[in-house]
Amino acid sequence: MTLKLLLIPLVIASGVGVVAIADNTPKPAGTPTEAPAPKGAVNEVELVENTIKARKDYLSSLEKLRAHYQATSDREKVKWTEDEMRSFHRMMKYSYRLDVQDVPPPTLAPKQNMPEANTLFRRAIEYKGKGTDTPLDDQRRAEILFHSILTKYPESDKIADVAYHLGDIYENYKPLPQYARAAAYYERSFQWNKSSSTDARIRAARLYDYQIQSRDRAKEMYKAVMNHDTDPKRVAEAEKRLRELSVSKSK
Repeated sequence: MTLKLLLIPLVIASGVGVVAIADNTPKPAGTPTEAPAPKGAVNEVELVENTIKARKDYLSSLEKLRAHYQATSDREKVKWTEDEMRSFHRMMKYSYRLDVQDVPPPTLAPKQNMPEANTLFRRAIEYKGKGTDTPLDDQRRAEILFHSILTKYPESDKIADVAYHLGDIYENYKPLPQYARAAAYYERSFQWNKSSSTDARIRAARLYDYQIQSRDRAKEMYKAVMNHDTDPKRVAEAEKRLRELSVSKSK
């Protein structure tokens, strides 16, 4: 079986599974979180954790069922399990809380070159850049591979690049963009690489400004662009928009 069979061979061959969707990353420090639930209310964090676990268990059961039918040479039922696994990967799986087993903490540090992580990174970039007639499947493949790097190789010197590409994926996610998730990963990309020269800061600022409607966060990001970015056009955009927001607030 090859990678051409959509996501099934990719997940099985790489040993990624649902864990690749950042299922085992630590809860991030510094990530904005929702207000604590009132005393006696249902624990939202616990519910989200249970949902993530249920997703993982569901896929794992399908993988085991598929292996059983392969062992018994039941080709029709092998196909059924593969069809169901494809559907699972294609469906929207929302990040109900970015601070719950999703966005890693800003304290991660790219410490060393890791050949295994480099291999996954190259494969992810290949899928992300493919101009095929199955863009959703290629996007999911890239997403899984990028997340597997953060999960399995958190000290890789590629993690900042991984975060940037995940930000781009979630900003353009199919069928619906995930703007808050995208902004968080853009932030991680320059938090994990202090000398980053990408447009991550201005892209995060635009998302907080126009999509998420969090103008205070947008201002922080525009100021970060002015303080750290070396691209004149991005700096000019940040200065102009910061003035507009300041005038708008004073009215």
